[in-house]
Amino acid sequence: MKIGYARVSTIDRTPARQHDALKLAGCKRIFEETTSGARGDRPQLKAALSHLRKGDTLVVWKLDRLARSLGQLIRTINDLDRRGIGFIALTNQIDTATAQGRLTFHLIGALAEFERAIISERAKTSMKAAKARGAKTGRPTTMTIDKIKMAKKLAQRDLTPTVIARRIGLSVSTLYRYLPGMLTRAALAQKRKR
Repeated sequence: MKIGYARVSTIDRTPARQHDALKLAGCKRIFEETTSGARGDRPQLKAALSHLRKGDTLVVWKLDRLARSLGQLIRTINDLDRRGIGFIALTNQIDTATAQGRLTFHLIGALAEFERAIISERAKTSMKAAKARGAKTGRPTTMTIDKIKMAKKLAQRDLTPTVIARRIGLSVSTLYRYLPGMLTRAALAQKRKR
């Protein structure tokens, strides 16, 4: 059975063109929604994916209706393939039930993997060059010497780590990373007072 999925990005648009194309393609049921493709919570897509059974085919008008990123698209179609479900993108002329469609999809996947590798290489090269110039790489440190001193003073007043973190403007996990023993003692002292 062919199951269709139609999506438009804004409320003022209508999925009529997609709906007509999906009906013409032989879809017995069509799931429609109006939401951004970048959103992870697309209830109608989830419903369509749950509705599909082995031997069924998910049909979309265009690839970008199913996913906003190539990675997301590949994960979704690979999941369909593992479940024994076909995939058709009408305007892109991709049908994973055919040898040509599978080849096209695998080429898209290979290009996506190649792109990720290039981006990773570029980032590593940039970081090496920055380190060679003496630049500090990575996230900027939020804990300063002044903040450590302030945290130690507050910990001596038997305040809880949560209160100390809030007063200094850091997360509790950052405090524990820099002052693990002291904060444990402060937390224990606070519990004893209760």
